[in-house]
Amino acid sequence: MAGASLLTLLDDIASILDDVAVMSKVAAKKTAGVLGDDLALNAQQVTGVNADRELPVIWAVALGSFRNKLILVPAALLISAFIPWAVTPLLMFGGLFLCFEGFEKLHHSYRHRKDQPEESPEVHEQPEITDWVAFEAEKVKGAIRTDFVLSAEIIAITLGIVADKSLSTQFLTLAAIGIVMTIGVYGLVAAIVKIDDAGLYLSQRQGESAITQFNRKLGFGLLSAAPLLMRSLTIIGTAAMFMVGGGILTHGLHIIGEQIHHAEQVVETVSVVGPALALLTPSILNGLFGVLAGAVAVFLITGIQKLRNKS
Repeated sequence: MAGASLLTLLDDIASILDDVAVMSKVAAKKTAGVLGDDLALNAQQVTGVNADRELPVIWAVALGSFRNKLILVPAALLISAFIPWAVTPLLMFGGLFLCFEGFEKLHHSYRHRKDQPEESPEVHEQPEITDWVAFEAEKVKGAIRTDFVLSAEIIAITLGIVADKSLSTQFLTLAAIGIVMTIGVYGLVAAIVKIDDAGLYLSQRQGESAITQFNRKLGFGLLSAAPLLMRSLTIIGTAAMFMVGGGILTHGLHIIGEQIHHAEQVVETVSVVGPALALLTPSILNGLFGVLAGAVAVFLITGIQKLRNKS
């Protein structure tokens, strides 16, 4: 009797794990776009620190990301069980926050360039950093804050996929996606920010063999590409804020979401380039809506702060 019960238990466990594996694969495909944005944003967020501090900073952000998941997974299960209607408003608030941060960066960059002396427009030096500990702490704090919003979207998308499954399957799938996504994102972020170190190592290889010469050329290529890649990540990361944040907002505002879907269907009918345009259209329109939403949020908060200062 006990043996039969044990076999039944093992069969139930195997069934649950099989469901978790299937649901995790589906969730990974659904969240792949958010994962790409998460990668660009976090790689951009941790740039600017000293080279010997890049990996410790990434590790600190990764630990913060794990803490975010420890908060988000139980919260998602509780919200889904008791107040499922709150998922969309909370996500929209997070999306608006991303748009706000993105536009605030653009606004700050514009003001910085505007304040530069007109007689030396070619000078765009970064302000000197005197307190590197505080600078790193601020970098880590900002990256963890951004990670929280993106992790919330990943968890929400995954929860929507497993909503009709048992509580144990939901929990295990959310946990699996959270762990895999965090390791994947920050592993790739670490690889990206250390490209220049890899290039320096390869460029200093000694010898005249074909492989060694190839390694040196590859190293010089990586050294040349690293600054361009990091500058590109700054642009991509800011654009990702608008696309992800705007996408969350348009998904919650069904009227706007339907118009974007209609625009996607219209451009798809264009000969030859239609399919490519259909892929790009939602991201572009979501990004533009994110810029608009971020601008409104920044100017509203700036206006409120000015009124408070006057009072």
